[in-house]
Amino acid sequence: MGVPSSFLAAFFFLSCYICLYPDLAIAKNAAIGITRRYTFDIRLQNVTRLCQSKSIITVNGKFPGPRIIAREGDRLVIKVVNHVPNNISIHWHGIRQLRSGWADGPAYITQCPIQTGQSYVYNFTITGQRGTLWYHAHVSWIRATLYGPIIILPRRNTWYPFVKPYKEVPIIFGEWWKADTEAVINQALLTGAGPNNSDAYTINGLPGPLYNCSSPKEIFRLKVKPGKTYLLRLINAALNDELFFKITNHTFTIVDADASYVKPFETDAIFITPGQTSDVLLKTKNLTTNTRFLMAARPYSTAAAGTFDNTTVAGVLEYNSNNMPISNTSIKGLVMPSLPAINATSYVANWTNKFRSLGNSQFPVKVPQTVENNYFFDVGLGSDPCPKNQTCQGPNGTKFSASINNVSFTLPTTALLQAQYFGKSDRVFSTNFPSFPLNKFNYTGTPPNNTMVSHGTKVIALPYNTTVEVVMQSTSILGSENHPLHLHGFNFYVIGQGTGNFNSTSDPAKYNLVDPVERNTIGVPAGGWVAIRFRADNPGVWFMHCHIEIHLSWGLRMAWAVMDGKLPNQKLPPPPSDLPKC
Repeated sequence: MGVPSSFLAAFFFLSCYICLYPDLAIAKNAAIGITRRYTFDIRLQNVTRLCQSKSIITVNGKFPGPRIIAREGDRLVIKVVNHVPNNISIHWHGIRQLRSGWADGPAYITQCPIQTGQSYVYNFTITGQRGTLWYHAHVSWIRATLYGPIIILPRRNTWYPFVKPYKEVPIIFGEWWKADTEAVINQALLTGAGPNNSDAYTINGLPGPLYNCSSPKEIFRLKVKPGKTYLLRLINAALNDELFFKITNHTFTIVDADASYVKPFETDAIFITPGQTSDVLLKTKNLTTNTRFLMAARPYSTAAAGTFDNTTVAGVLEYNSNNMPISNTSIKGLVMPSLPAINATSYVANWTNKFRSLGNSQFPVKVPQTVENNYFFDVGLGSDPCPKNQTCQGPNGTKFSASINNVSFTLPTTALLQAQYFGKSDRVFSTNFPSFPLNKFNYTGTPPNNTMVSHGTKVIALPYNTTVEVVMQSTSILGSENHPLHLHGFNFYVIGQGTGNFNSTSDPAKYNLVDPVERNTIGVPAGGWVAIRFRADNPGVWFMHCHIEIHLSWGLRMAWAVMDGKLPNQKLPPPPSDLPKC
């Protein structure tokens, strides 16, 4: 049978097109991206740290979990199979999830968790992001060990807007408990007290030489060559602590935050909250001898002593090491980097103010210049009454709680997104979340006598493509702390921050509407406020919460329900057939 002439003509035309315009053909292919498939088997794995073994929940038996590597524009198809007794859900932290809200992952917000013996396929495309993000469990405290990096490379045939690194290295900060973390949070919620502190911080799962009973195999060693530029992909996966990080006698150049390019700036110490990521360039020295330098991370906190893990994790930067043997004794003889003070609030404020979007023609700033919906959130701790016939260990015999605008969010038993999509939202949640505090007070001054919070499953409904401004104000109730707020489904622009109470008359005049940094997680400063803007261009239900896990557990969380737009590409598609059932 002969080949139709129409086929030959089309083939001839395509061949000529590729010959005449090869760059255009390649660019078009690069813009489309490819599909990358992963399988995550959620399994128990015995792991030993600090002379003690315990069974932890992992991805594919690895701790931290395996890297996901993709390019901007790629589609990721990740099958998650639950082999453990616990319910599981995984959040792809920072991924925009444009019209793919079913894949966002927070339990009872966009999906019910994956039950034992069941599986779910997360299917989403990476759009307009490049840099470092991460994934983690998003149910109870399982993310203590179930986390890993998402490395997003630029589109093929495009380059970083900074010097090409010699090598790229993920560095993930975490926390380690000798106890079962599910037992830790369950006890805290039962007694109403703060949770037991972690026993160590970790770098890539390793606690380092400063902890008792740490072996040389538990030291993170970054081996480098002299005179090279390394791209360090920093992730703070710690449950409850913001961290400072530094390497003795070295400096960094910050180039990316939460998978958005920033105007580069140099620093010798880094501040990073739980949930945040940052790409930094490390230019190594021209050393010809075998030389070692300590790297270290320890917490930033304004909370009372004893309420957080006040320890230091250390690792080693090694020049020309050639597999030199290492011992804890030899490491302890190295000079410790001088980190900022634990309560260095002014350092944190100055650090946050240094971030600016790159803002060039290739990566423009799209901050909304006008706002249709304004919100003011007071963010902080509170208390619940102690149940009858029970002794509670929270403040003055109560139980610790946390809230936004005095609403402590109650997780439903049906996922909010399912309820909205199938028109059953009135049975699951209400849309009367307060836009402003119902009871105003001096937020950063003497707290009110009544610290009790209300409870409810309340959201804010937003029409599609609405522009939104949120001012988040820290309170002094039960202590003034930094609260890293994370917004699912969107990036936002950080247009302003300040100390004390927000002044609606004078403070907006200081907003940066030219090149504000674009992030998905930002600290509401202790004793201060931060203002963000975003456009609600992603239909679905999107969680917003403090990324300090105990605050999340206490209820410092809410959700935005973004309606469908009028056009087909502005609507949320139907749920996948394997969406987990409650």
